[in-house]
Formats: sequence, C-alpha cells, structure tokens
Amino acid sequence: MLETLKNAWKIADLRKKILYTLGMLLIYRLLCYVPTPGVNTSLIASALERYSLLGFINSMTGSDLSNYTIMAMGITPYINASIIMQLLCVAIPRLEELQKEGEEGRKKIAQITRYVTVGLGFVQAIALTIGLHANATNGFLGLLTIGFCLAAGTAIAMWMGERITENGIGNGISLLIFAGIISNLARSVGTNVYNIFSHPEAVSIPAVIASLIVFIILVVGIVLVDLAERRIRIQYAKRMVGRRMYGGQSTHIPLKLNASGVLPLIFANAIMQFPATILAFFPNSAANAWWTAHVSSTHALYQIIFALMIFGFTFFYSEISFNPVEIAKNIQSNGGMIPGIRQGKPTSDYIKKITHRITMFGAIYLAVLAVVPMIIYSIAGVSLPFAASSLLIAVSVAMETMRELESQMLMRHYKGFLN
Repeated sequence: MLETLKNAWKIADLRKKILYTLGMLLIYRLLCYVPTPGVNTSLIASALERYSLLGFINSMTGSDLSNYTIMAMGITPYINASIIMQLLCVAIPRLEELQKEGEEGRKKIAQITRYVTVGLGFVQAIALTIGLHANATNGFLGLLTIGFCLAAGTAIAMWMGERITENGIGNGISLLIFAGIISNLARSVGTNVYNIFSHPEAVSIPAVIASLIVFIILVVGIVLVDLAERRIRIQYAKRMVGRRMYGGQSTHIPLKLNASGVLPLIFANAIMQFPATILAFFPNSAANAWWTAHVSSTHALYQIIFALMIFGFTFFYSEISFNPVEIAKNIQSNGGMIPGIRQGKPTSDYIKKITHRITMFGAIYLAVLAVVPMIIYSIAGVSLPFAASSLLIAVSVAMETMRELESQMLMRHYKGFLN
C-alpha cells in the first residue's frame, strides 16, 4: 500500500486528485466543529445515553450528533434517500424505466435523490430537535433555524461527496463516512493511550492487548472476505459479423462473497435499537423494564434476534439487487453459455443456486462479525472501542479507495505506453 501511494504521488494528475480529496475531507472535518445556533447541548448528551439508536447514529457521524454541529445529520439523510430511491425503482415502473434509460435516466434519478435528501434532512432535523428538546429558544423561528442549518449541513456534505467522486480518488460519500468513523476510533485510541500513561492503575493492560489482537483478527478477516469472489465461467461461441470472426473466448462472472456489504448490519442494528429508543420515552413502563431485563444488547436473546435479522436483510438485499434471469438472458443474447449448463432457465437456476450459497456465507460472515464484540465482552469482560459495522465500513472503504488508485495508475501507465 505504501509503495502504491509513493508511486501515485509521482504522477502529477494523481497527486492533484489525492490533495483535492484530502483537502475536501479536511474542510468537512472542520465544518464538523461549527456549532448550530440555539441548541441546548446538555440535553443532547443525556439523550444519547438513554437512546441507543442515537448513539449508533452518533458513531456514524463522528460524534457530530452529540455536539449538534451543522454536520450533526452527516450524510445519513443521503444514504436513506438513496436506499428509498433504490427500493422505489423496483416498485414504481416509471422510475424503473428511468433506471434503464442509461446515463440520462441515472442523472434524473440522482437529481430526485438530491431533493429527497435535503427534504429528508430538514424533516429529520426538526423531528430530532423536538424529540430531544434541543431548541434552547423554545420558539418556532429557533426551531426553523436549527432545521435549516442541519439541512444545509447535509446538502454541503452531499455536495462535497459528489465533488470528491468526480474530481478526487474513490467514492466521496463513503470517504465522508470513513472520515467520521476514523475520527471516532482515533479519539478512542487517544483516550486509552492517555489513560495508560496518566492513570496506569485504572487501565487493564491484558484487556488493551486483547482488544488489539481482536482488532487485527477482524481486519484480516474483513480483508480476506472482501478480496474473495466466486467466479462463474462463461464460454462464448464463435460468430461471423461481416468479414470478422468474433467470440470463442472464455470469461467469467465475478460474484463477491459479501455482495450486500454493510447494509444488512446497518438495517438490523437500526431496527433492533428502535424498540429500545421508543421504550426509553416511557422509562417507568413494564414493557421498558421487560425489554431491559431480557432483550438488551448484553443478553443472548438480543444477539440471536440480531443475527437472524442480519440473515433476513442479507437475503432481501440479494433478491432486490441481483437478477439471475436478466443475467441469463444477457449471456444467451451474446452467444454465451456456462459449460455443462443449458441456456435459458437452467442457466438462471444455476446462477440462482450459486447466489444463494454465496448469500448464505455472507449472512453467516456478517452475523459472526456483528456478535463477536459482545461475545468477547461476555467472556473476557473487554469492551471493544469499535462496532462491527463501523470497522467493516472503514476497512471496505479503504480497500476500495486503494483499488481505485491502483486502477487509475494502471490506466495512466497504459496511456503513456501507447503514446
């Protein structure tokens, strides 16, 4: 990785892109310290301790929600809007047609997504401010000011992400999330290092070493699964087009072992924390007492339900994002076939069977990754300073950015060779 960065730095164009990306990330993190006017931050800090869902959102925004800065909503409304639009493209025929119209259709969907993001950010900001009683002025204009500030922060974050994607290296939205997660992790590491030197008697060295070992094991596991893929071999028949012979070559369809990424973890985590967040509004109720006693995050029942929900969301995402019938039609229309498998329905059935096996592996992998921190805590009493979803996002984004950098270096190498 260091050699790749060193070689990329020697190329003027890539050096400008790297500096542009780092500059935008630096500006984004500086904006994360700009306070929102008219906010009662003391109430927000206490609310984050009561409502676990808000704590999860806070970890995804780099603790901006706890400080209620203008970037408190972060890029979360854009992610929600993108997921909503992706689901609507399956359910609404008009949006599905736009999706199939090529570049122009995708531009229209992207424009709609931007409008939905700003509207969703404004509504979420108002609802969150009312729910947390964070409006220090207790007036309607003060509430609107907070809503507009947070919605503007979301719009700026969305714009910066798109600019990084267009003019920088890697996916801008992913890099903004990555910056927030890394800042949280760096803050936690810094706190632990400070405690080791300032209060050594209050720190358990074996616990710190155990956390470091688990961290390394999880990172290595995430890297191995991210690089792994199942390849379905495709053989194309020879055909004459004019005076030229085409086809006859062999290629493959690469299927990632964890094609759903981190989305099942995020969905399952949000839904599992939603009941606790609702019940926290009724602290003296019997339902809240029962949930705390039997289904809190430290209990085995919570982890079992959490793992089952990860399985469900993994298979759900696979069904809506991967269409074996469409792939089989494309293979047949291009004169290809899977060796030993007939064209048409047998091909789609074969691809579907392979996909289900890969999805099962991905679901088991995500479930294990999600419950490992709690298992470690239950056995050794060691609380890890990171969540599984945060670690998976950080490692995946870092690897994707390095792949993007390597591909751009390769493209410039070929361009120089041909010139």
